[in-house]
Amino acid sequence: MAIFNDDISINTLIGFGSSIKGDIKINGFTRIDGDLDGNLETSGNVIIGNKARINGNITARSVTVGGIVKGNILAPESVHLLSTSAVIGDIQSHRICAEQNVLIHGHCIALSDETNYNNAVSEWNNRLAVSASSYKV
Repeated sequence: MAIFNDDISINTLIGFGSSIKGDIKINGFTRIDGDLDGNLETSGNVIIGNKARINGNITARSVTVGGIVKGNILAPESVHLLSTSAVIGDIQSHRICAEQNVLIHGHCIALSDETNYNNAVSEWNNRLAVSASSYKV
């Protein structure tokens, strides 16, 4: 019998006052307290600190946001938005928890049922593809 043991040690830390420009792919738990201008992709969990600013998409198992994210969040397990957070972009997750005073400007899909979640994501991606390919006159 296998026992699943979640590693809670932080693999990567981008500290307050740090600034990174470019996409980042990380294996494991990540905490960001500085600025990131680029996409963040990890197989683990992500914590975005209260003073952090991210201009890019985040893909992770779960995401906790305390700062500002201008981009989409894809976190199949969960998304937790703290009262100091602002997300300008779409959120896709099975579970979402938002405290008071959170700012969300975008489309949110939060369904626990796997089939309903996959159908909603597929429908939203189709709408995005159609709107991106339409021409404005």
